[in-house]
Amino acid sequence: MIKFKILISILFVFVLTTLVGCQAQSDHEEVMEEPVENVNIAENTEDDDVSFLSVDKMEQYEGMEISDWLDENTVIVSKENETLEKMKLEELSDSYPISLYTYSLSTNEFRLLKEEENRFMGGATLSDDGSHLLYSGYTLGDPGYYVMNLDTLESFNIEGAYSAHWGDEGAVVGASYKGGAYSASTSGVITPLGDLNQESLFIVRKSNHAVYYNTQSETALMKLDLETNQKTSLNIDDVVGLFPSSGGDHLLVLQSDGTTERLILCDVQGESIQIIVESKEIRGVAWSPDEKMIAYSRTDTVDWGIYGYDLIRNKEFNIVPGEESRGIHWSPSGRKLSFVHANTTDYNSSIVYFK
Repeated sequence: MIKFKILISILFVFVLTTLVGCQAQSDHEEVMEEPVENVNIAENTEDDDVSFLSVDKMEQYEGMEISDWLDENTVIVSKENETLEKMKLEELSDSYPISLYTYSLSTNEFRLLKEEENRFMGGATLSDDGSHLLYSGYTLGDPGYYVMNLDTLESFNIEGAYSAHWGDEGAVVGASYKGGAYSASTSGVITPLGDLNQESLFIVRKSNHAVYYNTQSETALMKLDLETNQKTSLNIDDVVGLFPSSGGDHLLVLQSDGTTERLILCDVQGESIQIIVESKEIRGVAWSPDEKMIAYSRTDTVDWGIYGYDLIRNKEFNIVPGEESRGIHWSPSGRKLSFVHANTTDYNSSIVYFK
């Protein structure tokens, strides 16, 4: 009986890992080689305390940086554009401009979204309604931030933006070089955000009629109620990253004291604090679409890894060992996870498929 169960298990695993692929071409779209499959995947055994997700396979994509998902089978990427001339500045003259594309996981085809001579573009993220992209562009120095209409592919610059993130209600929010915070609508209207004009801000996020922020000199997390204009401290210090849930009722807060980093979960008042993980470094924090999982990359000493945290079972689980990533993104269904390889000099990304 034991031998029979083992045989059945082997056959089941074989069926799950058998892949059938096809590739289509288009006269107007660029085609890339098939991705490399099953690279450095975490093995899930009977002894693993795994949550709802376990790894099925992983596919690697060379020469591109995945920054978000357009839909379940299409990612938004940045990569070198060899149809343009190389960069004009002498120190960049070995590089091509970097442009924005979509990439189909089904057909391995690129579709150009935005290109510009002598310009690096990247970090494109999708608005909640899927109609606009927020991205950065630069040659040397600090980046500028832009919003693109995906129907027309036209963009506008958010002038004076020190930082930029999607907030709620379809607007971009961030800190301004002039001081204070701003809000930029997708139609291009840019206005001050709250009574923060005298503040030199570092973190700026907006969720449910409130702005969460800290300053360049004061790392404690503050909350500005936009309806009452009241400012309160959440009594959480050393804040270097903030990730509101899409539902607006929880915050993931990244703290750093210079030697240790801590990721905590709390409510919007800074209460009901739960420590998710403590580590030497933590990067790429991302909520799952259903807000039941968190993904991140962390290291204790030397070895990095990409991990998930199950908020229902309060358990961390390993997704990809040995990988450091600065950009992790869930697919709309939560059944795939993309990440950018941080331990290479090239633009390389991978996608993890969950069972």
